[in-house]
Amino acid sequence: MTAGLLERLKVRLAELATGKSRAGLAQRSEAISEKYREFRASSGHIGVSDDVLAYAMSRMPATYAAVERVLDEAAARAAGFAPQTMLDAGAGPGTASWAAFERWPDLGSTTMMDHGDAFLRLAASLAEGALPATVVRGELGQTGLGDARFDLVVASYSLTELADGRVVAAALDLWRRCGGILAIIEPGRPRDYQRLMDVRRALLADGATMVAPCPHAHECPLPEGDWCHFTVRLERSRDHMRMKGATLPYEDEKFSYLIVARPEVAAQPASRIIKPVERNKFAVTLELCTPEGLRREQVLKRNPEAFRVARKAEWGESWG
Repeated sequence: MTAGLLERLKVRLAELATGKSRAGLAQRSEAISEKYREFRASSGHIGVSDDVLAYAMSRMPATYAAVERVLDEAAARAAGFAPQTMLDAGAGPGTASWAAFERWPDLGSTTMMDHGDAFLRLAASLAEGALPATVVRGELGQTGLGDARFDLVVASYSLTELADGRVVAAALDLWRRCGGILAIIEPGRPRDYQRLMDVRRALLADGATMVAPCPHAHECPLPEGDWCHFTVRLERSRDHMRMKGATLPYEDEKFSYLIVARPEVAAQPASRIIKPVERNKFAVTLELCTPEGLRREQVLKRNPEAFRVARKAEWGESWG
């Protein structure tokens, strides 16, 4: 996808908001955010067009940034992967599909699946004339897609809405529909990380190979009380700031994720920087998850080339 197509998405959202009270949309957005913090499923509180528009204007930028970061990592770890078909599972307004076309412009089609009719109408409206998209009504784990399989399957901020007992079964259903890479992106909260670890165990037991963020298929080595998550910073537009009631022109979105692949996908996992990088004039300290487990690595200034590289390293990136 070109930058022009991404701009079209922003313009289309602004067009849909023409004539709408920004204060009214902001109030709807805040009510939705409160339910989100309570782990409430969107079907229970997002039902009309202004609700989904408020949600899209408030959440689409951050969700897009997180999904884009994850799909960039998928492309980096599996350089030869070139999907032609995509399932956007729990699509909402279709955010993950837009990010996927940004990463793989030759992607042939996306199927946006969601249980909410209002979301599907917005997703179809945004995609019209821009993305080769089909919208399908369906529940995670009960998709109504028959035996359809897809090169790329993305579940973005959707498993978080399910009850604990449904998460693993839904993820395994998505895996069975995946012919190449499955990417799952969730909020960067301890609760969602723990559920992702349950999903990870089930996927690996079902034959998936680990792509990222983990450089291994062992149990997560983080100690109890810690959780693997990352952050991406995005600029806020004026509309976005008004929707969020924000004063800062940027926000930091925290997220956790898993990328797994079929064995035939040539993927190269790598060690990962799992904490903010510590820097001073003389050394850079990296907290790493490696194939052998956790490691703290210090790069000293007296090694100028390595020091230069380490100073540019960021939390969440691969290392080595």
